[in-house]
Amino acid sequence: METITKTTWNVDNAHSEIGFKVKHMMISTVSGHFEDFTASVETETEDFNNAQFSFSAKVNSINTKNNDRDNHLRSEDFFNVSAFPEMTFTSKSFDGSKIIGNLTIKDVTKEVTLNTDFNGLAVDPYGQTKAGFEISGSISRKEFGLTWNAVTEAGSVVVGDTIKLVIELQFIKK
Repeated sequence: METITKTTWNVDNAHSEIGFKVKHMMISTVSGHFEDFTASVETETEDFNNAQFSFSAKVNSINTKNNDRDNHLRSEDFFNVSAFPEMTFTSKSFDGSKIIGNLTIKDVTKEVTLNTDFNGLAVDPYGQTKAGFEISGSISRKEFGLTWNAVTEAGSVVVGDTIKLVIELQFIKK
């Protein structure tokens, strides 16, 4: 019986970003990211097919470059960080172009499909093997219990429902 060797890869936070974009008043886009996160991948092959991805972010670390907005996002109107301090993702499958897995925000877990570009492997000047990924997708914030909204005088909603995920991850082979 052949033994399968698993390789663990840990996120290189200095070269990674967990970002998002959302429409504001339906006329502009607000971008943000999470400053405090961890991610890892377990692989059996160099092409990462069927790799197991896992991710966790401290929601309190949200940064949209506006303190008032960030504090509102941390409040019970949105993420309610005192009750739900982390959001998590665990993959079910990866075929080289799509990651399918369970995303948990607050107390809601939903299956999501994320488009994935595996940018390949490289060895840095220090001899560390690194792997790069660009991941994107969209989720409905309302499906995850992020339902707060307001309406402008003109009748536009202040915060769009669709959250675009823009994720750049670099992993270091353990």
